[in-house]
Amino acid sequence: MFLPYGQTFFHKPTGRFSDGRLIIDFLAESLGLPLIPPYMCEDSDHVVEFEHGMNYAVAGATTLSSQLLANEGIHNLVTNASFEVQLKWFKQSLPSICGVASDCRNKIGHSLILVGEIGGNDYYCLMQGGKSIDEIKSLVPLVVKTIVSTINELIGIGAQTLVVPGVLPLGCSADHLTIAQGSKNEEYDPTTSCLIWLNQLAEYHNQLLQKELNHIRELHSDVNIIYADYYNATMQIYRFPYKYGFINESLKTCCGGGGPFNYNSTALCGDKYATVCDEPYTYVNWDGVHFTEAAYKVIFEGLFHGPYTTPAFKSLCPLSSHVRI
Repeated sequence: MFLPYGQTFFHKPTGRFSDGRLIIDFLAESLGLPLIPPYMCEDSDHVVEFEHGMNYAVAGATTLSSQLLANEGIHNLVTNASFEVQLKWFKQSLPSICGVASDCRNKIGHSLILVGEIGGNDYYCLMQGGKSIDEIKSLVPLVVKTIVSTINELIGIGAQTLVVPGVLPLGCSADHLTIAQGSKNEEYDPTTSCLIWLNQLAEYHNQLLQKELNHIRELHSDVNIIYADYYNATMQIYRFPYKYGFINESLKTCCGGGGPFNYNSTALCGDKYATVCDEPYTYVNWDGVHFTEAAYKVIFEGLFHGPYTTPAFKSLCPLSSHVRI
């Protein structure tokens, strides 16, 4: 990864696909914690940082395994580090975190576990592979089932407080909008210009996920399952971009290789033919797939200080009132 990634806050690339901090970074800061390091880190001494948490996420990762996608004739060309692989890494790292099993159960039980956001990349891969919307929709239950299986496994090893995000509004993403160029006018939301059918797919995923989370709550009444409504926390930006200071086109990327949405798969952000805007904080979209730090901060605020978690996150995990972010 190269500049301009990381330019706003870190002034260098850090593995984050944005110009600065992500939702998990704002959450860590609000809890008075240091920024959470990535598990896949080039620094072999990063084990000492496990004390405050670890991020197992990988850009482009899918919920479904590479084998399950291959069964559908789909290949993820970005990474094979699926949700299953990330859970495996978590389990492998437990001895470094807490030692013996009894200590691990206690440590996990007193930890906050953020399960995703995951699922959007599955639908992107299926879309890229030429699957119809009906074919993609038929696989949503399997994607949700895989997320639920992971949650149950985490509960089984001691997790007591889990934040489970829904997927983002897929129909507002510059990469999806670029692929779908030429769609009929009625396929676009007249208020936001996002693709209606793709956002409906995201809403379907989120509805199924919430139904399954309610079932988990019934089975494990002692466990805090917090649904994070990433979809609506983000849609507030697309509906009212000027309210949050996003004075440039809300669907156009800050960093990209041209085209109607400044997204070009042959000249991605960081490539020599790509350009970067002068004021990322006035843009929602950073590189066609991911958000700017400014957008991530608004989404974070809506989730963890606002109305977009169920039950309210701040009622279960009080945030520090002394930390400025």
